[in-house]
Amino acid sequence: VQLQASGGGLVQAGGSLRLSCAASGRTFSSYAMYWFRQAPGKEREFVAGISWGGGTTHYADSVKGRFTISRDNAKNMGYLQMNSLKPEGTAVYYCAADEIPYGRLRAGPRVGDIGFWGQGTLVTVSS
Repeated sequence: VQLQASGGGLVQAGGSLRLSCAASGRTFSSYAMYWFRQAPGKEREFVAGISWGGGTTHYADSVKGRFTISRDNAKNMGYLQMNSLKPEGTAVYYCAADEIPYGRLRAGPRVGDIGFWGQGTLVTVSS
């Protein structure tokens, strides 16, 4: 699966952004999809995940209630709606797909659980 993230940019604290992830290649709909982020000087961390069918989602505690992950398998697209953004949300955001097709959605995936990465998109939240 080839993934390409877009939609990043500069936003003020409290604002919103919607990230998109365009997929191609292998059947995107077969894989759970995740969003990770990596802030300067920090490790890449899990943000949100959605099952391959779209029926189950998981969120990191830091974004729960503010971010919404979704997918449209017919269009081979994934999304991350980010509301009430905080300055600590400044990071490069990556979309990713699980290494196992038709696998169970992982509640807190590690980098090693990911089979496919997209290039990142930078989100900068100003205070």
